[in-house]
Order: sequence, then structure tokens, then C-alpha cells
Amino acid sequence: MKEKIYDVIVVGSGISGGWAAKELTENNMKTLVIERGPQKVHRQDYPHDFSNPWDLEQRGMVPEQLQESDYATQKKCYVFNEFSRDRFVNDRENPYVQEKPFDWIRGYQTGGRSLLWGRQSYRWSDLDFGANKRDGHGVDWPIRYRDLAPWYDHVEEFAGISGNRDNIPQLPDGIFQPPMPMNCVEKEIKSRIEKAFPERRMIIGRAAHLTDPKPVHTELGRGKCQYRNQCYRGCSFGAYFSSLSATLPAAERTGNLEMVHDSIARDIIFDPQTGRATGVRVVDRLTLQERVYRARIIFLCASTLGSTQLMLNSVSDHFPNGIANRSGALGRYLMDHTMSAGAFGTVDGHLDSYYSGRRPNGIYIPRFRNLQRQGEDYLRGFGYQGGAMRPSWQRRGQKAGIGLALKERLRQPGPWVFHLAGFGEMLPYRHNRVSLDPEKRDRWGIPLLRIDASWGENERKMREDMASSAVEMLQAVGIGDATPIKQDHAPGLAIHEMGTARMGRDPKTSVLNGYNQCHDVKNLFVTDGAAMASSACQNPSLTYMALTARAVDHAVKEIRAGRL
Repeated sequence: MKEKIYDVIVVGSGISGGWAAKELTENNMKTLVIERGPQKVHRQDYPHDFSNPWDLEQRGMVPEQLQESDYATQKKCYVFNEFSRDRFVNDRENPYVQEKPFDWIRGYQTGGRSLLWGRQSYRWSDLDFGANKRDGHGVDWPIRYRDLAPWYDHVEEFAGISGNRDNIPQLPDGIFQPPMPMNCVEKEIKSRIEKAFPERRMIIGRAAHLTDPKPVHTELGRGKCQYRNQCYRGCSFGAYFSSLSATLPAAERTGNLEMVHDSIARDIIFDPQTGRATGVRVVDRLTLQERVYRARIIFLCASTLGSTQLMLNSVSDHFPNGIANRSGALGRYLMDHTMSAGAFGTVDGHLDSYYSGRRPNGIYIPRFRNLQRQGEDYLRGFGYQGGAMRPSWQRRGQKAGIGLALKERLRQPGPWVFHLAGFGEMLPYRHNRVSLDPEKRDRWGIPLLRIDASWGENERKMREDMASSAVEMLQAVGIGDATPIKQDHAPGLAIHEMGTARMGRDPKTSVLNGYNQCHDVKNLFVTDGAAMASSACQNPSLTYMALTARAVDHAVKEIRAGRL
């Protein structure tokens, strides 16, 4: 039988892979998506979406012994519990090597980590795209905001991003669903912060949640957010954006999509005669059998570290250090966001007010440091996420009491509490890198990924400011017991890992061009976090979506023009 050759292979079905599949199939490209994990079906495979804690064997908890044996890293994620455990990898079965501590949070299934992400969705600005050139750290981005702006429009409209048009230069406005409202305490604190610090703004978070579904959403069966704040369980309503609820169904309805599951990409096949990638070799996760899939174009969307591991393992006489790696930049410049620094405190008053539902969103204070000129202490900047709430009955879980009096106390919410949590930019350091272990392999015969990354002095100084500035703001708005938060953590835990196959203008110092296309292999594209040349301080997923849609548009035009 004649071997089937697809127009495009997409490796990975998470946020980037789902977008690649949607855009390609809607351009009539016969597309194969390779997913290393098992198949998940929207709604059908959300077993605990409507469960109560008392319905589960462990009441929502994961036994400590199991956490230590199988989820030593994954347990550190804030949404890891009995409701969500099936969407996290088993660390024992999926090992990696930490030369320095690095928490690699992973989800291997249809939709990848789009079933687990925090859904905060912010555009980058030219403050971010121009940072490397401005201060000399990292290579200059080959694009600017104007190049990505129409693609931000494109993905926001389809994904459904709720938010307000705030007219903040360093945080461009977008195509938004109606914003989720702030509660009464947040509105008051916003007014006080902006009065005390005119250069700082406090806005409602911009989140990938439908607040006013349009036909483009309802046609796919997506509905309005129900304010349950149980998004990590899957969301049968399809209110929050995921590959499983949105992009993959859109791709499927074209008739141009095929998917294979339990298929671990081992290496990319390269033809030195044509200078092109011709296919992907996979190992069956269950049977260990090898297969080869062929295509004219390949998109890598397997996550920052997944795509880089695959490229490093794709060696040949032409590319002895990994495919498309003549620059030596592949695997280097790994970044994440520094976090766990901020402040919290008790807000007086408003005890006659509460809120309805559980809003799956908070407030955001965009970056305000080093906007016009560079300060002396550190480069770049940070933003805050946070919000106001009233603690529930759980705050009294360790208090003495019995009977009716205890029950009455448990029915009363606690005082209002407000908190700010910073997310800071990490500089692209060459020594922060991933490589393949020369000896250790996983059960599928693939060399283990070695991760060697750590914070620099710039990040340490920034974290100090993240905590002190948060205390400063809370005290300025009248929170007398403002308490700083400064918790050490390894890179990776923000789950915003980026870099390792960066974009750039010069093939000698970067892996990809301005269209996420490998300098050295023109029919190989990388559109996940590996492509990032810097990290900014905003959550990056929206930018991955826009970069992917833009790269597909470029690839399709090049194919139709006969240049690719």
C-alpha cells in the first residue's frame, strides 16, 4: 500500500497544538495530531466535575504515601488533588533529571495542560517585545506588537476572553467578553490604590471564560461560566477555553483532522538531500511498537520542554546536536516566572456584604516598574494577581468547640482579607538549559531530559521588591496588619516555562525566525513556549495562541505559493 503522507503533522494537542490543528484544518490542510497521552473526551471524561468531596474515596485528598511515590513534583501544583489527579503525569513513570531543582508540571492527555491552566490571558506590548534589544539581555525579538496584534484579536474572539478595556499602554486592550465584576472590597481598594499611586492601576483579571457566549462558541456547545471555580475538574459547560472544548472540536468538524493517542514522538526524520523534515517516529506508549508518520510540514507544540527534548533527540550527520541546532541555542535560555512574593492583610468593615458564587478570576495590577527608564536595582518588572474574599468555615477547622455553638460560628464568614501575589520576569540566561542525559532513558528508550536552571540576582532583587511594594500598597489603603509573603521556590512551579528554541533575527544565535519557522529546516515550525525569546511578566498562553495562528497563516501562504 502506498504510504499516507499528510499535509501537516502537529505534535501535541495542548493550547498550541489545538490552535495549530484548528487553523490548519480550516485552511483545508489534511492534518494529523500526535498526542502522547490517552484520549480524553469533553464532558464524558470529567468524572468528578459535579462530585462533592464526600462522594470521593479520599474526600478530595490524595494519600500522602501516593503523593510521595508517584507525584513528588506534581503535588506541588495548586490544583493537584483527588478531583484532578488523573490529568497530571505520574512522576515515577515519567522521570527527568534535575541538576538543580526544577518543578516540571505536566499533563499528558488530549488537550494537555489546557485542562489545568489558570486561564489568565494578557497581551504583551512593545515594552516586552523590545526589552531584549533595549537592555542587551537575550536576542532581539524578530517581531513587535503590531505584528501580533491582529492575531491577538483573532484568538481572543474565538477563545472568549472576559475583561475590561482599561487603556493601559503596557497591557494592550483586546477583543473582550464582558468583564467579571469586582466585589465591594476590591472596588474600594482599587480606588484607594490608584489615588495613592497614580502610576499604578488595578483591574479585573482578563480570563479565558465565556461571560456572554456568541454563535462562534455556542455552535461548539460552549456555554456561559457558572462561577463554580472548579475549572480544573474539566468544565462540562465548556465555559473556559481548552483544546478539548474549543479548538479540537472546531478542527474535527472540518473533516480534515486525524488524531492518534498514546503515541510518544521519539525523533523527527530529516532528509539531508532536500533539507526537509519528512516525518515523525513515534513509540506506542502501551505496546512499545514503533511507527512512522509522514508529512510535508511539521508543527511542534509538545510544550516548551517536550518539543525541545524531541528536537535534541533528532540527531543525524547533518545535525549531530539536534535538528535545526546549528546555532547551539537549542535547549538554552530556559525561563519561568518568579512568584510566591507579595502580601496579605485584613480589611476592616463591609461585614454586611458578601458575594454570590465563586468567581474563577481575581484582580490584576499590571507592571509599573521600569516603564520609561531603567531603575538601578534590577531589570524589567512584575505584575500582581490577587483579590478580596471572606474566609469560610474552614478557618475554624482547628478551633475548639462542640455542638450548636460551634455550628453557629461555622455559619459565619470571617473578615475580609485582601492579598497580592507577584509574577516577575526572568531574564534569558544562556547557562539555564536543558540537555539529554547520556545514559538514562525512559521506558520508551528516549534519553531523559536534564534540567539545569536557577534564579539569578536580578530575580532575587525583583522578588524583594514584589514583597515590599505589596506591603506598601496594602498599608497605603489602610490595611494595618499587612504581612509580606516571601517563599522560596524552584523554577518551573509558575508553569510558565519558556525559551530553549528561541525566535531571533540571526540564525547564528537563534533557532526560529519571526514566523516560528526553523532557520535550518524550513518546513519545521515550533509554536509553543519553546519559541519565546523573553518571558515578560504576563501569563504567556494567549501569546502562544496568537503566535501559533500567525505561524499557520504564514505556512499556508508559503505552501500555496509553492515556496514551502
